[in-house]
Amino acid sequence: MRSVAVAAAGAAIGAAGLGLAHVGPAASWLPPVRRRFWPALDARGRADHVALTFDDGPDPVSTPRFWDLLDELDVRATFFVLGSRAARHPEVVAETAARGHEVAVHGWTHQPQWLPSPQRDVTELRLARDVVEQACGARPVWFRPPFGVLTTGLWRAARRAELRPVLWGAWGRDWEEDRSAAEVRHTVLGSVRGGTTVLLHDTAPDGRGEAWRTTLEALPGIVERCRGAGWNVGTLAEHF
Repeated sequence: MRSVAVAAAGAAIGAAGLGLAHVGPAASWLPPVRRRFWPALDARGRADHVALTFDDGPDPVSTPRFWDLLDELDVRATFFVLGSRAARHPEVVAETAARGHEVAVHGWTHQPQWLPSPQRDVTELRLARDVVEQACGARPVWFRPPFGVLTTGLWRAARRAELRPVLWGAWGRDWEEDRSAAEVRHTVLGSVRGGTTVLLHDTAPDGRGEAWRTTLEALPGIVERCRGAGWNVGTLAEHF
């Protein structure tokens, strides 16, 4: 009986160790940890440039509003799209690229992958990459995991899919429905510096809600302040 208990305890410890190894890199979500141990994930680029990125699309209603506004601002951005949504709206992905924007991968669905599942991670990430490539005619370069949760499994899957993981340096918390445009703008500008990558959202993961309208309202002021500080605003491809 004692040997069975010891074996069970050993198995539990081993499973716990594997779990910690899997989720350990998710600590990169915390900016101080990321900057110290995984500085490349902070997506710092040229000192005279700010990268503008949008997550959670594509959406046939909201995403075109961002194209039009970005045209007015003479800005190109990087759109991180969910593979499952891109598969439903490939025409939106294609037009995003046709408008001169960069399209990147945000995973297949907007779910954090807390439990290890190496085959799932590889299969879904490659599928998302292929959907984007088919829609755009060019293979994407970047991968940002949903919620910024980058597990060991997703890191390995990104490497096998030939995608570069990247997070952000400033955000607007613009997914919150009760935030004003001034609050979104203040949150972004409180953290942005030359070389920063900014995270905003052109829709919600499920396509519901109206928070994206606040982001649209906040965007011109963000771009104006960045340019006023002497920073160009553009895509991740231009950032490095």
